Amino acid sequence: MGQLAEPLADAPPHATIDPASGTVTATVDVVCPPERAWRMLVTAETERWWGSPEVYRMEEWSADLRVGGTWRVMVCMTGGPRFPASGEFLELDLPGRIVQTRRYHLDHPTLGRRDTTVTYALATRGAGTRLTVVHEGFQGLDQAASEHAFGWERMLGWLQAYNRVVRDQEGSGR
Repeated sequence: MGQLAEPLADAPPHATIDPASGTVTATVDVVCPPERAWRMLVTAETERWWGSPEVYRMEEWSADLRVGGTWRVMVCMTGGPRFPASGEFLELDLPGRIVQTRRYHLDHPTLGRRDTTVTYALATRGAGTRLTVVHEGFQGLDQAASEHAFGWERMLGWLQAYNRVVRDQEGSGR
């Protein structure tokens, strides 16, 4: 008989910054296979969990899931402006790796209009998936890197909470 996989610890997301390379790295464990986790990240399902009533919500998600395809979303600030964000898929090796560019269509207070690159790496870990986010493009922008590290921890916390709901609704998530 096969051995049951150990359940993942429900540890909070964690982000670090490498100022020399201008890179933010964040990780979280979710209890679902990579095949399920990637859909939460790059499909319209993001609208269900990415954001909160106190901060902002994602709306109008669209994506052409292919290398060279584009994605677009409207970031809706609570009680404030709406602004688009978009990018291009540079690499899609589903379900394990997604690389995409990201740009805000406004003068971001600490980032300006700089394009950045986000890599999602999804690896089977125990009974679930370890998601590692590597966000590059913050060279010389320490404040922007700090804000994005905090943002990735918050976002991955929202993902982790949503994953608990999905797991309850879909059973084991497998």
